Amino acid sequence: MTTVIVAGAGLGGVSAAFELRETLSKEVNVEVVNEGEEFNFVPSNPWVAFGSRTRDQVALPIGPIFDKHDIDFNGSGIKHIDPEARRLTLGDGSQKSYDFLVICTGPKLAFEQVPGAGPENGYTQSICTVDHAVKAHQAFEQLLENPGPVLVGALPGASCFGPAYEYVLSLEYELRKRKIRDRVPITFITPEPYIGHMGLGGVGDSKGLMEHKFREHGIKWVCNAKVTEFSNNEASFDVLNEDGSSRGSQQLPFHLAIFLPAFKGSPAVAEVTELCNPKGFVKVDKHQRSVAYPEIYAAGVCVAIAPIEETPVPVGAPKTGLMIESMTSAIVANIKATLEDEAATAEPTLSALCLADMGNTGMAFLAVPQNPPRNQNWTGSGRWVHWAKVGFEKYFFHKVRHGTSEPVYEKVGMRMMGLSRLKPKDD
Repeated sequence: MTTVIVAGAGLGGVSAAFELRETLSKEVNVEVVNEGEEFNFVPSNPWVAFGSRTRDQVALPIGPIFDKHDIDFNGSGIKHIDPEARRLTLGDGSQKSYDFLVICTGPKLAFEQVPGAGPENGYTQSICTVDHAVKAHQAFEQLLENPGPVLVGALPGASCFGPAYEYVLSLEYELRKRKIRDRVPITFITPEPYIGHMGLGGVGDSKGLMEHKFREHGIKWVCNAKVTEFSNNEASFDVLNEDGSSRGSQQLPFHLAIFLPAFKGSPAVAEVTELCNPKGFVKVDKHQRSVAYPEIYAAGVCVAIAPIEETPVPVGAPKTGLMIESMTSAIVANIKATLEDEAATAEPTLSALCLADMGNTGMAFLAVPQNPPRNQNWTGSGRWVHWAKVGFEKYFFHKVRHGTSEPVYEKVGMRMMGLSRLKPKDD
């Protein structure tokens, strides 16, 4: 029996597993190995940080759902990958052999690159995981009791900026709602060369729209900022010129600081040197297949994608939900083709669609494809974005609970928007 193992049960992992099960013969064994027993819908973590969602509302046990859909599951994680033998050593000491491996392990959060960063051993909060979001909510409650300066932003090398914008504008809304905004100065500190860059070189007029939002809501910002250290109540950072030279160092106090870190590959993946780049991200071809090992595929944040452009402070390219799902659809199509002795030709469109909630309003970004030049390049805002994200959250959980990846009505809706997961075969 052919065995396909999916490593990871995040957005990419569950999408890949369900689509593999839907697409491949029942004679193909589909298994998932994850570090932990839960699926967390990460886009909902900012809501947890403000108390509008609980932990149980954005994370659910995934094993019973996989079992119901004939997908084996192990929650002990992967300790070692032997690509030559096509074998995994799991966290519980057991071993599994595979014919195809789909890596969707997501990132390791590199807080250690900046002294004092991170919620475990540092002084800053995070919304990258649901447990981080729970701690961020506790810090938010403390801010309400003891108002003071707030710093929000991203660390050097970060690639995921949307949640930082979402958090800072949602925070501003929550403070106004409680009538203590006047007691909480907010500064946004980012390695981006300008507000709204988002690691994408901007999308539509994201720069103008974001600057307008920040001015409208009294949020100061510092760009080309290289954070160097956090202490108990102060952040230190260098501000760079366009040529990379230093404009000097600054320190700002905070009662609450929330910063998104740089990412790197998970340890078990990163240790396979021929599989990854120096940061531990998997090197793949245009079919999402490993350059070194053709039976290994990868999707999501764990994939190596070059920055869109060089910037004074390094920033990476993000991987959004639609982009990740397009990767997993290409992987499934290519594994199916290989099993049928056909060429693996499917390519993902790698389009980016981001819905950022901001309290009672929101902003949407659409880039088709993600890297310029683009066929579609659009930014919009309004209350509809807030409700669109609420609807997307409910819809994605519906898909997870029912074990489906892309229902027909989703394909039709995407087509009406001019979107698709895969490139046409004649491209």
